[in-house]
Amino acid sequence: MIHKEQIANFERRYRATMINSLAGIRQSFLVGSKSKLGIENVAIFSNIIHFGANPPLWGIVFRPDTIQRDTLNNILETNCYTLNYINQDDFEKAHQTSAKFESHISEFESCGFEAQYVNDFFAPFVASSPIKIGLKFAERIDISINNTIIIIGQIETIDIDSKYISEDGFVNLHQLDVLANIGLDAYCHFDLKQRLSYAKSNVWPTPI
Repeated sequence: MIHKEQIANFERRYRATMINSLAGIRQSFLVGSKSKLGIENVAIFSNIIHFGANPPLWGIVFRPDTIQRDTLNNILETNCYTLNYINQDDFEKAHQTSAKFESHISEFESCGFEAQYVNDFFAPFVASSPIKIGLKFAERIDISINNTIIIIGQIETIDIDSKYISEDGFVNLHQLDVLANIGLDAYCHFDLKQRLSYAKSNVWPTPI
């Protein structure tokens, strides 16, 4: 049994790696944004939270803004950003976007991604992404216990091939073989085990 006092005394990088990987498999996204000066930014994130479907709200957890946070700054300045699912083949390029680049350098160019613009949406999408989501900033929540920040955005547009959406609205991500991750540096894919019917207390679920 590992107690909180032991966790607090772990070496910093060991503690970060352990607690991050303990959270298990999470979906990987490339967050696209652009500064007011027109500098494009793209960075990998996995701390994405679904807050609701009506209105459609997703959140991103940001670490404290005590250092340069270009993605966070761009979202707060322009109220606009994109979430892009990642192809399995792009995992090395996606990982590289987590490096610390100077604010005047575009990760799109440095890491080998092509920026794509759709209609009049200000923020860039990742051209190779199989699912592209455009969001508008809705709310900022500051978490006082560790100074992290949650940015909540409302989904404005979704670019996805309709053949990957089932009749009941279920998105078949397993058919797209999009990238997932464990912790900060381990990448994987997932398979669909089974969908089950809506759970009711007096009926055992059945396969869908």
